[in-house]
Amino acid sequence: MDALGHPNLAFLGSFVDAFDFIFHGQTSLTTGGREVGGPHDVWTHTVEHLKATLLALLASIAIAMPPGLLLGHYGRGERLAIAFGNAGRALPELAVIALFFAFLGIGLDILVLALMVLGIPPILTNSYVGVSQVERSAVEAARGMGMTELRIIARVELPLAVPTIMGGVRTAAINIVATATIGVLVGVETLGDYIINRNVFGDSGVLAGAILVALLALMLEVGLAAIQRLLTPRGLRRAAAPA
Repeated sequence: MDALGHPNLAFLGSFVDAFDFIFHGQTSLTTGGREVGGPHDVWTHTVEHLKATLLALLASIAIAMPPGLLLGHYGRGERLAIAFGNAGRALPELAVIALFFAFLGIGLDILVLALMVLGIPPILTNSYVGVSQVERSAVEAARGMGMTELRIIARVELPLAVPTIMGGVRTAAINIVATATIGVLVGVETLGDYIINRNVFGDSGVLAGAILVALLALMLEVGLAAIQRLLTPRGLRRAAAPA
């Protein structure tokens, strides 16, 4: 029988302890009685986690989206795009982190590079697929109006491919924010610090870290979904809306 009076409600007590860790903190015997957790400590870890995530995501977009758009526009490189997509799903995160750690050292920039590698494949693949699936009649009409190839990509294909491209960005964002938890392995105290260092933060810290990462992932998903809606042409939004 647990403190809540029912054995099946034991998990609720764990959640109470986790939220107490987030909002009030606790004393850790392994750190000489220093308090861990609490608003300031949680905020510091969250900011580092979010910083690594956003930097890696922006770098992935900058590197992967332009070649994806170009390959999709010219209808070439399908095998390359698919191969990158498959490679991204197959890459073990710990191996990537270990490789960068072994050759480049530790720090935020190393974590960002490792996370960027994981974010590139879905963005490249979806950028290629999104642009390649744009109706060719719209592209030919733009050419007939005298548009350059780059203007066609920017003014015609990119807007029409936004839903597919943003699908890749959202996938990359979730992959990155989840993988950033192992940043502590390269000296970056992300929210994964709570999850990995159980001996320091205890069970409540582990669960608190998991809750915070899940909330951060949810916030990113909602934010990117809102950006996708803003970028999607009104006609496409109406066509996708249920009758």
